[in-house]
Amino acid sequence: MGKRILRFLGTYEHTLDDKGRLSIPSRFREVLSENQLPERLVITQGLDACLFGHSLDEWKKFEEKIISRPMNKGDDRYFIRRLFAGAVDCQLDKQGRIMLPLPLRKYAGLNREALIVGVSNRIEIWSPERWNQYLEKGKSLEDIAEQIQDL
Repeated sequence: MGKRILRFLGTYEHTLDDKGRLSIPSRFREVLSENQLPERLVITQGLDACLFGHSLDEWKKFEEKIISRPMNKGDDRYFIRRLFAGAVDCQLDKQGRIMLPLPLRKYAGLNREALIVGVSNRIEIWSPERWNQYLEKGKSLEDIAEQIQDL
């Protein structure tokens, strides 16, 4: 069997319910199904104040890279602890929702509205306000492309 390549693409707007459940876009659920992966996501604190969501397979790959870091560096230990202490293995329910625990919702500034962004092999969950702030502070794609070689 060849190497699986997940392709989570696009941006979707969804609403969290009163219990903190968030619907995962049907297209993202299809990606899991097409790759014969369980309908589970490992959700953890991401960078830039969003949440990262990995399929179980992608999480295992990511985890292997992270835990191979040297433990003699304080920043590495801190990063590993934050990443794993906040991680939750979320099973999608019959309606395609995951339960986001309150600490993760607080970290990402999620209230009622959420943006679910596909970033190739993972998803990111953003508050709309933070997403817009992130985009506003960034450079234009043209400026960034000029600095990237081999694009």
